[in-house]
Amino acid sequence: MRRREFITLIGGAATAWPVAAHAQRSGKLPTIGFFSANTALSASRWTDAFVQRLRDLGWIEGRTVAIEYRWGEGGTEHTVEFVAEFVRLKVDVIVTHGTPNILAAMQATSVIPIVFALASDPVDSGFVASLARPGGNVTGLSIEAPDLASKRLDLLREVVPGLRRLAIMANLGLPATLREVGEVQAAARTLGIEVAPLDVRRAEEIAPAVETLKGRVDALYVSATPLVTTNQIQLNTLALSARLPTMHGVREYVEAGGLMSYGPNFLDLFRRTADYVDKILRGAKPADIPVEQPTKFDLVVNLTTAKTLGLDVPATLLARADEVIE
Repeated sequence: MRRREFITLIGGAATAWPVAAHAQRSGKLPTIGFFSANTALSASRWTDAFVQRLRDLGWIEGRTVAIEYRWGEGGTEHTVEFVAEFVRLKVDVIVTHGTPNILAAMQATSVIPIVFALASDPVDSGFVASLARPGGNVTGLSIEAPDLASKRLDLLREVVPGLRRLAIMANLGLPATLREVGEVQAAARTLGIEVAPLDVRRAEEIAPAVETLKGRVDALYVSATPLVTTNQIQLNTLALSARLPTMHGVREYVEAGGLMSYGPNFLDLFRRTADYVDKILRGAKPADIPVEQPTKFDLVVNLTTAKTLGLDVPATLLARADEVIE
């Protein structure tokens, strides 16, 4: 082993020593319960970012920390079951994202620390008392940012200048999604755009929903949900066949064939989630760790999709893009 690698290994082990040493004396590694409504594959980049940051902080999976993963496969049917299992296992911290999962974790335990990687409006949702002083056993990262909906519509209009009719595909049973739809509708009214919400809650509803839009709308705004994340390739393929430009809030959807996206960088948020877990495993209380907001936003454009749809993306927009897929 090279001297530098040896020093790095010893340094990493030392930073994790206080909690790890105590856990090993008790015969158990500190354990993170990580659950998501997505599939392991569709969320792999996010979890990889989380695990890599843990390693940077000295928490090496299987050596100084254990991670129990649970996957909802695109839905939340097993959420209560997952959380109950984590409580039985007496995990040291629960990590999740999305309103239904966060609420289920809160209902299951007021003792085990809960860290949310992505949360929409955590104060109004009742997750924390305030961003600065969460006050309970829950803290994490918000994806709230002002005027996201209007910014997305402005960007979409640059690529689709004749935009007059817009469909929004969303799960209207989710409170956070309802808020987003309301923001889009409010922004659209000021621009003279007619909006048609499309309630989609199951995978088998995606294809017929897109079929109903053919020739009726100029573009499709897609609200990010576990269902969409799991079926992003199918959705984008269908939208392309229907010649529908799509606007997303998640860059991964554009990498899967969508037209464009603007929103918080989820990889960065999952990386930062590891910092919260690190603090908690070292003894900090969630009540004292402020909720942080996004600091990195990405504009991503899929030029291949634009060309297939016969759209000309202005050079000025391409110059502002963080990533252009060709």
